[in-house]
Formats: sequence, C-alpha cells, structure tokens
Amino acid sequence: MSGASDWSDRQLHFVGIGGAGMSGWATVAAELGASVSGSDANDSAVLEALASRGIAVASGHDAANLPAGSGLEVVRSSAIADGNVELVAARERGLRVMERAELLDELTALRSTIAVAGAHGKTTTTSMAAQILIECGRDPGYLIGGELRSTGRNAAWGSGDWLIVEADESDRSMLSINADVAVVTNIELDHHANYGSLSELREVFREFLSKPEQVVIPDAAEILELRGGLPAIAFKVDSLELLPGGSKFQWRGEQVQLRVPGAHNAANAVAALEAALLAGVEPAEAAAAIGSFTGAGRRFELLGKTSSGAVVIDDYAHHPTEVAATIAAARTLEPERLVAVFQPHLFSRTERLAGEFGRALAEADLICVVDIYEARERAEDFPGVDGRLIAAAAADAANGREVLWLPGLALAREQLGTRLRRGDVCLVLGAGDVRSLGEDLAVEPSS
Repeated sequence: MSGASDWSDRQLHFVGIGGAGMSGWATVAAELGASVSGSDANDSAVLEALASRGIAVASGHDAANLPAGSGLEVVRSSAIADGNVELVAARERGLRVMERAELLDELTALRSTIAVAGAHGKTTTTSMAAQILIECGRDPGYLIGGELRSTGRNAAWGSGDWLIVEADESDRSMLSINADVAVVTNIELDHHANYGSLSELREVFREFLSKPEQVVIPDAAEILELRGGLPAIAFKVDSLELLPGGSKFQWRGEQVQLRVPGAHNAANAVAALEAALLAGVEPAEAAAAIGSFTGAGRRFELLGKTSSGAVVIDDYAHHPTEVAATIAAARTLEPERLVAVFQPHLFSRTERLAGEFGRALAEADLICVVDIYEARERAEDFPGVDGRLIAAAAADAANGREVLWLPGLALAREQLGTRLRRGDVCLVLGAGDVRSLGEDLAVEPSS
C-alpha cells in the first residue's frame, strides 16, 4: 500500500451516484471510512443497494441534498452538466468540486493497481481478474462497471495488496489511474461524440500504455506498436474449443475451462489470467480459479424463461463488434431459433454505425429493433436518426429473415410475448433500459 487508507476525516458527496462507476467509488470511499452521500436523477436498485450499506442517497437533484460542512468534497459524474443545481450550490459555498478522474487518481495511489481498458470486454476481464484473486485468497479491492456475479457487488476495498480497476476511455479518466499493470483487451472507436477519429483514440491508449512497467495486450501489431518498444506480454488464445455455454483452451501449460460462452470471452480470460500472474498467482492456481467465474452483471446474464419456454438472456452489448460476439456466443447454446432484440444507445453511435449494427444483427434468425435509448444526447440535435436506421440495415442484410421495428418497449413486449416459443434463445441487447423488457418476458426462473 502506497498511501494513507484511513478516510475517516473526509466527507464526500457524489452527484450521479447511481452510475456504474460512481456507485463503486462511493462504496469504496465509505469502506475507507469516509462519510458518503450522493444523489441521482431517479430512484433505482443501485440507490437501494447503496442505502443498505449506510450511504445517504437522494433521488432527484436538489441543492438541499448537499450535507452541511465546509470540508465537504463533491465528486461529479462525467454525465452531470455544469449547471446541475448541486454543483452550482457547491461552488457558491466554495466547496471542492472534483471530476471522478481525480478520485480515481487518489484511490489507485493507495494500492498496487491492475487497470483494464478496451473498447469491448473490459467489464468482463476486470471481473475475471477479480474473481481469480478472490478465489485464490488474495482478497483484492475492485472497481467494476458491472456487478461481479459471485459477490453481487461492483466494488469492494478488500484487505489484499491489489486493486483491480475498470479503466474508461470515454472521458479519458483512464489516464488518471496509477497503474502498475495495464491491460488492454482491444481498441476500436466507440464514443464518436468524444473522439474525432480512431487516431485520436489510439493516442490516448498510447499514453495509457506508456506509464506502467507491466502491460498485457493482444498479440496484434497495431496494438503492440502503441507500447513504443517497451516490454509487453502479448496474449492470444491457444487451442480454443467452443462448448455449449463455455469453452476450453490451453494457457501456459494449463487447460482452462470457462463457464461463459464465446471466443471473445476466451480472449478476455487469457488477458485476466496474465494479469493475475503478474499479481503473483501461480498458473495452475489461476487456471483453476477462473473456472468458477459465471459472469458479470448484464454480460450474457440468464434472466429465465418465458411462459412458452424460451430462454431469455440479457447483455450490455451496444457496439456492432459486441453484438456480433454475443450472437456468436449464443449460437454455442444450439438454439432452434435465435432471437435478437436490440436497443440502440446514443444518437451519434446509431448515425455512424447503423449499417454495421444491421449486419451484426442479421446473424440472428429473428431481429427486433426498438428505438434509441436517450442518454447524454438530445434527439433534436440528430434529425432523422432513430432506430429505424438499424432496422432497415438489418433487413437489407438478413436475406429474407424477419426484422421487426417495434419502437416502444411495451409494443416489443406484446409482440415477443406471442412469438417466442420453446427452443428459442432470446437475447435482449443494449446499454439502456432494455433489460426491463427481458425481465418482463422471463416470467419463469431457469431450471
């Protein structure tokens, strides 16, 4: 440990505390002893979980949510606008208002840190690395953008020597991490509103990879080049065999068997295993430990079955590469029919990638597209952009397979309720609130 880990003299208020990252950082700050409070735009299960841990949370933003005290520090989510009433009130009181990256800088200075970045797979890879260290008795701290299914939490401080952190490129906060080990799963332009080009994104990853002594990156020339000739562990999957709902492969003389499907998850697992090795876990121990990994929240998560017997799986996939990988993983379950329900996320992403989304979705047997989940962007700034762009692209690529444009979740629920049948696997895909559709459809727990 490289810094003071007693925060009992600190008072932190999180604006946007319900977010995947912010909720985890608030949890860890409370475990370090700080007095923690926060607010979010709407009530949610996340706020309920934080409240159960003794954190004071408020639904809705109001200046009155700010606790009294001149030493209060306010942490803002990158999704919170400058004009937020709580931020305005904090500045009027002369309080410290910090970006989330500043807190991440502080937290990662306290422990040896593994930081996992990448356009796709970083939540799963971070979760896998945490699971390995937990299973091997290392009791790591972790900060993940999704729930680690084995613990039911997205964050904990633990008592061990290592902190495992999901590193976010969207707002460049990953550059604030004090990483001893950097892991990159892949690099692809995803956040079109934040980056003007892939070249700009690559420069951010180049900076991220220039700092740590140890890095784990794919065995691909275009990523190895970003290390600038410094040493790197270049990973790839050897002797991969895809199985129904999982896979097996060879890694450093050990056979690894996964309980999560898809070639993409095998690659995630190798990255996590290499990171665990650098944290001091022996290969045989790590290979056995990862076999206990059953997934992260909203990552190929089995919700249950419909009344007709169709299997319903929820996944956070919100980029064409992720959609394609998730559909390919679902094929390993050997369904009679694969149904993909997709909710686009962000107008800018939909506008740029509609054709690629359509081609990815066309690998399903029945495709359903709902309208765009509005987050951070306004519809009026993107005239003519809606989910029909993706539905049309899917229809063009689907070779006659049925494509449904069902803009509202209620309409999708009605239509799918009558169409899904035993033998189907239904994927509900997207980073918005489409999970609620899956939960409504899955009226029976899986056997």
